[in-house]
Amino acid sequence: MIKLNFHPTGRHFLQIPGPSPVPDRVLRAISLPTIDHRGPEFAGLGRKVIDGMQVIFKTKQPVIIYPASGTGAWEAALVNTLSPGDHVLMYETGHFAFLWNKLATRLGLKTEVLSFQGHDDQLPELAGWRRGIQANQIHDRLVQDREHRIKAVCVVHNETSTGVTSDISAVRKAIDDAKHPALLMVDTISALGSADYRHDEWGVDVAMAASQKGLMLPPGLGFNALSARAIEASKTAKMPRAFWAWDEVIDMNKGGYWPTTSSTNLLYGLSEVIDMFAAEGLDAVFARHQRWAAGVRAAVTAWGLPIQCADPSVYSPILTGVITPVGVDADEIRKLIQHRFDLSLGTGLGKVKGRMFRIGHLGDSNDLTLLATLAGVEMGLKLSGVKLAGSGVQAGMDYFSNGS
Repeated sequence: MIKLNFHPTGRHFLQIPGPSPVPDRVLRAISLPTIDHRGPEFAGLGRKVIDGMQVIFKTKQPVIIYPASGTGAWEAALVNTLSPGDHVLMYETGHFAFLWNKLATRLGLKTEVLSFQGHDDQLPELAGWRRGIQANQIHDRLVQDREHRIKAVCVVHNETSTGVTSDISAVRKAIDDAKHPALLMVDTISALGSADYRHDEWGVDVAMAASQKGLMLPPGLGFNALSARAIEASKTAKMPRAFWAWDEVIDMNKGGYWPTTSSTNLLYGLSEVIDMFAAEGLDAVFARHQRWAAGVRAAVTAWGLPIQCADPSVYSPILTGVITPVGVDADEIRKLIQHRFDLSLGTGLGKVKGRMFRIGHLGDSNDLTLLATLAGVEMGLKLSGVKLAGSGVQAGMDYFSNGS
């Protein structure tokens, strides 16, 4: 029999890039008694979370909330706007972009994948997974598509597997400059609530998000933020859909309800998160994550280890990928750290598996939790025989104590 009582004394350090640590006040909200999802009290909760998510997405358009994961949000975006065999242009910046492409292929869509064109002197085999989207590639490909067979451009805002962000406004400009009608779909699953995202201003047609990252909730809620163009496309799209269909959800959301059973207690938690963001202010939330990220990167630099993202202009505020020396298994380091210090770090995914680990700096964190995380990592690296150039803990302390 598997034992589930595996937590030692003290609090577990969950420093993966999602699910993120959940604030105690959110956990308390989730523990409230479940109410009738067709009753009058529920309508008030429903309207509050829908309106609040429009503020977080920075949109005046509908936001769909599903009892689902980010993978469900991916599928919902595709099946509501496209038809079988449609041509979709995707840009691979890491493992999650790869998985989204795999899902689209399984749905019967024809996918075409672009990736970084260039060389990486330091780690040539990982070049495509160390930088953000080159919007000019998207522009040039769309210009070639004179018959407008490409129906959508799909990109990831913050690639959770690598710690690389991408300039979504530049992608929108590339599509517009090419005078192409393709829809712009953006995975902001790990970014929403931790990094600035502007749905309406950036001209995104469908955005996907999930509850377990910057929104500081347990897994279980998926989101689609829409545009008027996306809603119009859904009226003629031919992909099979029932549970994922937007039309019934949009109609019932007007009264604060959903056509299927909602995740009532997670919506309690979402309501609390919305209140927390409103009290702090979104700009302050984003600045806090940028500060945490800079402190962690200072530590990695002091260790003398490469950061997975090779372009400082697109460093992620959500996580930092750390590349281990050749011949050193990053997963073995992670296992040692978890066993000795009850600290969970993100694994390398796909072609970077075993080559790197990921430090999450999002969710219910603060300067001290991140310094403790850096201490656990530094001890684990030393115990694993990795030679360090200096103390990342000291560099983190210097950064966080300088009043910035």
